[in-house]
Amino acid sequence: MSGSNIYGTELYSSHGEPDEQTAPQLEDDASDDGDSKAQEQSASRVRQGEVWSELFKTAYGRDKVFKIMQYSLRVYLLFHTTATSSALLRGHKRPHWEAAVFNRLNTAISSFSLTRKCLILFNWLPPLNSILAQHSSDPFTSKPGSSKPKPLLHTFLHTSPPVLLELVNGISDDIATFSKLGLINKKLGERAGDFADWCWFVGTLVNLVENSVERSVILAQQHQVESRLYNESMAGTTSKSNPTNDKLDRKDLTRLQRQDYWIQISRWKLIMDLIFVSYNVFRWKKAKGPVQTFSGLAAAFLSTAKAFDRHKGALVKARSY
Repeated sequence: MSGSNIYGTELYSSHGEPDEQTAPQLEDDASDDGDSKAQEQSASRVRQGEVWSELFKTAYGRDKVFKIMQYSLRVYLLFHTTATSSALLRGHKRPHWEAAVFNRLNTAISSFSLTRKCLILFNWLPPLNSILAQHSSDPFTSKPGSSKPKPLLHTFLHTSPPVLLELVNGISDDIATFSKLGLINKKLGERAGDFADWCWFVGTLVNLVENSVERSVILAQQHQVESRLYNESMAGTTSKSNPTNDKLDRKDLTRLQRQDYWIQISRWKLIMDLIFVSYNVFRWKKAKGPVQTFSGLAAAFLSTAKAFDRHKGALVKARSY
């Protein structure tokens, strides 16, 4: 099981824009141009190897890279099995070493799966800390003059559903992982795994709704900027006659387009997750192996691309200042 994080507008938010009609604004605009050029130069100096190094420093990054390796092997075995069982090759005698290689690859796939589950152990700690922080910030009841401590259960019941879902999901997933490690009863682990799949399914649906709402806001803002640029062009305003507004609008448009791009990447990743987990939740059997293999590999590439871009952006930003 894997988490589904959306990198939305907060990842690529811009700083406050300067006022439009003052002389200092022109200086700020020149400063922004300098910052943009500095970031472009920093981006050209950041090597891919450095980004991968930063990515592998995190458990999340290692999890996603191992996921690519795991599902790439599954794709290979899927094609291999399909080819060897075809009418063309069915009667041919297979090499003696093929079975040994096949078994080793299956062992590697299982090992990657267990390794990934161990990497994401205790993912329920961040939502738990969030709930405890909320409880400690408001420890008393809302009644005036009351000093009676608010019970922790009250805070849990008033926590947002996505946070509670993430907490329960992480705990259930850990129980299933401990069962695979032999530390917990197998039957209990299977039940916890089924419950974790349901949490993953519901959480993915919630994230898809949030993703759609977020994209609608971005598209509305993008439409406003495009309309403003169009109206200025129809009115005869050019980048020479009003360079400040034109630069700000185009910079804003580029930022919004970038946000929209990564929101769409997140949406496709969530769709792949939804397809994958639906087979587990509803116990579908038809084409389960191929569908889960390709949807898992696609989700792995999409989530790795998002993580790679995030780490690259952090390196560029660090070298720009």
